[in-house]
Amino acid sequence: MKIKNASFCRKCLQQSLPVDVMIRFAELVSPGYNIYRRSGLTEGMPISNQDAAQRIVADLIQDGYFIDFVELLLKIENEGYMGRRYVLKGLSDVVAGLIQEGYNYDKTTAQFFENQSERISENWGRLKNGDERRMTVFRLDVAGNSILVKQNPAKAVEKAYGDLRSIVSRAVISRAGRLWSWEGDGALAVFLFGSKEQGAVFSGMEILHELYFYNRLRNPLNKPIRIRAAVHIGSVYYHDNVMERLKNETIKQALSLESAVPPDSLGISHNLGGSIGQFITDLCAPAAAQGKRYWLYNAIQERI
Repeated sequence: MKIKNASFCRKCLQQSLPVDVMIRFAELVSPGYNIYRRSGLTEGMPISNQDAAQRIVADLIQDGYFIDFVELLLKIENEGYMGRRYVLKGLSDVVAGLIQEGYNYDKTTAQFFENQSERISENWGRLKNGDERRMTVFRLDVAGNSILVKQNPAKAVEKAYGDLRSIVSRAVISRAGRLWSWEGDGALAVFLFGSKEQGAVFSGMEILHELYFYNRLRNPLNKPIRIRAAVHIGSVYYHDNVMERLKNETIKQALSLESAVPPDSLGISHNLGGSIGQFITDLCAPAAAQGKRYWLYNAIQERI
């Protein structure tokens, strides 16, 4: 991780916190952090505020915990820590510095993520191997894929599936989601920031509606593209290797739900609960698969 505006954070720590508190806060985001071991000093030697702030910021940047640290400082300034309030001078400059680095601040989740007008990465510029987050998972599959491939020219199939991928990508990325996998006839996307539950559901609805028009106006195939889609939420571990990500139990459950959903429909896992809003569930019908309840949104019904 490279941070050009690290001086803002060093100044904030130096002016606002004693050394022992700085170290304690660093340990909260980087368990096992030891400033003496990192600086080569003998345990217990006095460290000035300036040296401590410089060392801590440099180490957290090197280890990839700097943004987590800034998020912690924001939380501490707003809520305090262990019953004590802290005034962190210049914290607004630290936030402004991160925004200049190419990050946005999501007030809903109190987290920073990359400014996607500048770059779009699968980890939002934040997640590291082993990081666990509560995510909303969106899974899509083309129903009758093998028949479409067999009955249509290769160029037509390539064009239609390329268009489908564009439709899916626009719907997902416009809501700060990320595509984690795309296999010929299926896609897997995840949502972490903002109203991630509604973002995933609205993406699915948008894709179904876009396909409604695409099939009638632009589809080069001899049959309409029909999809099954599903949304589920739960804990997900991030891994740089895509195949390792697919081993997440939450993702497996999303795949299982998608396989039970009829074509031209979106299945919404019941565990999304009230987070998606009654105005969404009112558009759906109750359904069940393998003993588990879910909401079923059917795009064939004229809702647009």
